[in-house]
Parts: sequence; C-alpha cells; structure tokens
Amino acid sequence: AGDPPPQGPATPDLPPIDRSRYAILREAAALEAWIARIRERGAVAVDTETTSLDEMRARLVGISLATGPGEAAYIPLGHAAGAGDLFGAEARAEGQMPLEEALALFRPVLEDPSVLKIGQNVKYDAKILARHGIALAPIDDTMLISYALHAGLHGHGMDYLSETYLGHACIPIKSLIGSGKAARTFDRVPVEEAAPYAAEDAEVTWRLWRMLKPRLPFARVTRVYETLERPLVPVLAEMEMAGIRVDRARLSRLSGDFAQKMAGLEAEIHGLAGGKFNVGSPKQLGEVLFDQMGLEGGRKGKTGAYATGADVLEDLAARGHELPARVLDWRQLSKLKSTYTDTLQEAINPETGRVHTSYVISGAATGRLASTDPNLQNIPVRTEEGRRIREAFVAEAGNVLVSLDYSQIELRILAHVADIPALKAAFAEGIDIHALTASQMFGVPIEGMDPMVRRQAKAINFGVIYGISAFGLANNLRIPREEAKKFIDTYFERFPGIREYMDATVAFAKEHGHVETLFGRRIHTPEINARGPHAGFASRAAINAPIQGSAADIIRRAMIRVPEAIRGLPARMLLQVHDELLFEVEEGAVEATIAAVRGVMERAAAPAVHLDVPLVVDAGQGPNWAAAH
Repeated sequence: AGDPPPQGPATPDLPPIDRSRYAILREAAALEAWIARIRERGAVAVDTETTSLDEMRARLVGISLATGPGEAAYIPLGHAAGAGDLFGAEARAEGQMPLEEALALFRPVLEDPSVLKIGQNVKYDAKILARHGIALAPIDDTMLISYALHAGLHGHGMDYLSETYLGHACIPIKSLIGSGKAARTFDRVPVEEAAPYAAEDAEVTWRLWRMLKPRLPFARVTRVYETLERPLVPVLAEMEMAGIRVDRARLSRLSGDFAQKMAGLEAEIHGLAGGKFNVGSPKQLGEVLFDQMGLEGGRKGKTGAYATGADVLEDLAARGHELPARVLDWRQLSKLKSTYTDTLQEAINPETGRVHTSYVISGAATGRLASTDPNLQNIPVRTEEGRRIREAFVAEAGNVLVSLDYSQIELRILAHVADIPALKAAFAEGIDIHALTASQMFGVPIEGMDPMVRRQAKAINFGVIYGISAFGLANNLRIPREEAKKFIDTYFERFPGIREYMDATVAFAKEHGHVETLFGRRIHTPEINARGPHAGFASRAAINAPIQGSAADIIRRAMIRVPEAIRGLPARMLLQVHDELLFEVEEGAVEATIAAVRGVMERAAAPAVHLDVPLVVDAGQGPNWAAAH
C-alpha cells in the first residue's frame, strides 16, 4: 500500500502576535504607503468594523488590514467624539480621514484582480463595501477553508480557530463595547482602543490563512473549497442584498388572525381542563395533564416539573386525548406569530422595503445552507397557516415570483449511490416513486392505489434516508411499533442495495472518521465509534450525510452557475430554501428565465459526477411565494 499520505504541510514558524506594532492610518500618505506594500505582497487580510451585525443597516466605522505577521494597521473612518448633542448629531473624533477620500484611495486595490483579499466570513465585509460601491474580488475566506477541512469537527468562528490553531486568545469584543442593554456601538469606542482589537482581527485572519490554506490539498478538499465554497460567496451576497418584498399589512392582519385563533383555542383548552391556567407555561400544563386530569405517561424532570415537549403531547394526542392536541395547535400558532408574522414586520428594511436574510455557508456539516435574521427556511410548507405566511412574500409591480424546485432529489441520489435498479428505472421512466415503493412492498398495483398506502410508502422512503427507527416510523404513521418494524424489514428485503449502502457507509466512517459526498465534500463523524445512545445517532447521521450533502452540493453548483445563465434577463435570484430557488422576474421574461435556470439545475452535477438518474426540476410562478411554489 506504500506510505500513508503526509498529514499536512509544516506549520509556519511565526513570531508571537505583538499588538504594540500595529499602525493607525490617519492620513492619505500613510494609507498610500500601505497600499504600495499590499501590491508588493499580492495579498491582504481585510476586516471591516461597523455599528451593527445587520449588513444592510450597519455603518462603516473602520477597516483593518494585515499583510504578514506583525504587519497590521487600522484605518479609523467613523468614530464619534463624545456622546453627540441633544439632537443626536454626532461630532466626528479627531484624526480620521474622510470616509469617501479613504475609500477612493483604497478602492483600486480592493477591486484589483491580481491582489487576493482574505477575510474571515468575508461575505459580511463584501456586503458592507458593496454598499459603498466597492466590488471586493478576488477573495479567500478562512472560515470556509476551515469548513472545507473540518466540517463536523468543530465551529469555524475566528476566536475558536485562533485559540485552536494559533494558540492565541483574541481581545473579546465585549471588553470594548460591553454586553446586554448597556452595550455601545463600535463607533463609540475611542480610536486608540479600537485599533489593537481591529488590527489583531486582520492579523489573526492572515495567520489562519497562512496556516490552513496549504492543508487543503493534503486533505484532498481543494476542489470542494474552490468549486463549492469560495464561488458561492458573491452569489449569496447579491441575493441577500436584493432581499424580498414583504407585504406588511398582510402580515399584520395575519398576526391579528393568529391571536384570535389562539384566544379561541385557549378558551377551548380551559374548558377541557375545567379551569383557567397559563397555556404557555409547561409547568402549569404538566400539572393540569398529569395531576388534575390523571393522564398516564407523566415524567418529572430534575426541576420536579413534568415534561410537556411536543413528543409527550403528540403521544397523548395519538391516544385520543383532546386537550394536548389543542395545545399543540396553540403552540404552532404561537410560534408562527412570534417567529414570523410579528418578527418579519420588524425585519423589513426601512430603506429598501424588503426583508434581507443572511445565509450561513458553514452552518451545517452536510453543506446545507442555513438562513438567519430572519430564518426564511423554516416556514412550514404543508400547513394552511404556513402557506398564508408565504402569501405575504410578494413580487414588485410588473414582476412575478418564480420558484424552481428539485423533485425528490435525495431519493434520486439514494437510487444512484445505493445502485438500486428498480428505483433507477422508475426515475428514468418518470414513474411515481412512492407508488412504486408501495407496490413493491405491499404487492398492490400502482393504478388506482389507495392514497393512504402511498403515504405509508412515502414515509418509509424518506424515513429510511434519515435512518428512521421502527419507533420513529410508528410515531409518524401512528401505527404499532411491530407493524412499523415489519414495514422497514420488508423495505430492505425489496431493496437490498439500501442496506448494503448503509452498512458500507458506516464501516467507511468508522475506519476513516469521515464520510464523503459524491463531490468530495468531507463530513467528519467524530462520534461514530461512541458507545451508548450516541452510537445510533452517529450512524444515522453518517448514513444520511453523503445523501443530504450531495443534494446540497448540487444546488450550490447550480446557484454558482445561475448568475451567468440569467445574465441579460430581467430576473434576479432572491432565496434558496433547501431544494428550491426563488426568483423575481419581469412578467414578460418568465418562460425564458425558467428555461435558463431549469437547464442549469438539471445539469448541475455534470461534469464532475454522472448521475444514473435524471434530475427533474418543477417550476411555478405567481404574484406571491405561496402561489409560485
């Protein structure tokens, strides 16, 4: 077998970080000298300091740069002097360059294709600079380099990476701005205090880049970083800046409706309980269910209160008890109201009239994107209330929203990786896959099939991808556990390739400590050899990761190619929700946009991977998101 491959390049031997060496660039001549140094080095770590984590509302306070160990500087641009006057007008602190002058000097090098700009979560800085008319490129991102190397092992925040890989603790932001209600914004931090903190961020970013980037080829993930992570940054930044229009009046009406329905449910719950109590209090609810009403299945936790989580209430509801079923309905409305109809109104940007979510590229180990502030990926699709919330996401006048959605992509990937002829043939011929599964398992013809039987097959199809247990399936289908176990056993008998794939994947994870997607993304499985309850969870995660991860890689590949495909069309990509992309398109260009995007999405795996099953994309359009999906 020869020698094992080397674990990585030698760690660069750099002097310890010395904050006393940092420069503060207060005038044009000093900045120009640094720009000359950046051009000479060919790479610079850049970090922006701002007044807020919301890139669409934040004001730029300063920029820090680093070109090597001990070579870092801070450009103060928007620090305030003192507390401002009665009318809130800010006096600028002395010793700063005018913002426009500094940016005009700095822009050419930030946009220079021959100078690499290194950031930690560089998408944030790119958006801040884009709002000042600067197109930051080309870029490298230490957060994404770490993610390509270490997904599933640990987080990728700068402070953690600095302590883990550089053995250096950064100045905590709290020491400058405080925390909680008393916190001040960064523009209130005196320049002398701000400079060491900001310049250190840039130097740490440069050092992490110097240490981690050379490890990519040794871990065989250079292609993942270069083709799936790095090119996604400008695409997401553009989508996030575009945002999506939300109808505030409609949300406000929905909040009112939900509040009314909740009040009705509360009255019903109080009637069933024989008295008033706080429905939102788990402790009071537990006492009502298990002490007053005497229902069985009550378990007390460490605090002495009964557990009343969704699983407990669902179990009671399945046994025919009405009060827990009503509480589940009440909780769902309460969550939709607080998470969406109330919060989305506050999230509307006053300047754009649109809601701007942020996508986290390195959030999930499998490569799936997460949406935050606000999270637009978790609006329930299948409930009527969830659809009503989606109706509040609307197109601008003269435009429509267009949704393109992969059909059953994870099952298609399963058919490919587990090499299951019956499933591959069904997908190739466009046969209903859940009906086929039902027919294979229960021996019933596909034509005229009972929808209930198809639903059971669908639950098994999707459940098996996620490593569902007989207990989980029994809960989903509300059937006895023995029956669920029989379903799962039959499934594996009919499709033996799936069991072989699962066993092979777990064995690979145990041997190598990671699994891989079809495109080479590595998902580490540190718990895979654990004993006890974690072992089952780790195995299920390992089985699912290559499937979910390959699907995530495919939609990333599509998103990276979409901007080129729709160039020249009056269309823009607004949202990504799991297997769906949402666009805003001028009315006359809908068909051309669908054709262009569908072509990209259906061919997204190629040329890197040839799939044995076709990818199919469903398209819809309408004045709002619910109508388009």
